[in-house]
Amino acid sequence: MRPFWPSGPGRGRCLIVVPAKAGTHNPGARLSRYAVYILASKKHGTLYIGITNDLARRLTEHRLGKGSEFCRQYNVHRLVHVEFFDDPESAIVREKRLKKWNRDWKISLIEQENPDWQDLSRLLS
Repeated sequence: MRPFWPSGPGRGRCLIVVPAKAGTHNPGARLSRYAVYILASKKHGTLYIGITNDLARRLTEHRLGKGSEFCRQYNVHRLVHVEFFDDPESAIVREKRLKKWNRDWKISLIEQENPDWQDLSRLLS
């Protein structure tokens, strides 16, 4: 997998990881449709890992309390990490792997590119 930063290098950037396939590493192009994402209630708070083919819609559902009972119950709405994939199989594999990780590994993954746990949903527009 090869990372790139769609908003340019710097603080608050969002690491996007895509499968390494020839011709897919153009940072200016929309590379994929499937997103694996991590939501948090707050810094070092409750985490939720999900997958979707429409991230903006799914985040809206979570914020309206329609995304999942878990997110509504624990107020988990802040997008802190996202990875995009070209095909659903790769995204599903990644989501399942992340869900098996221990909490410290998940926190480390988030803090590699988002040390302040900022809500990255603003980068989607």
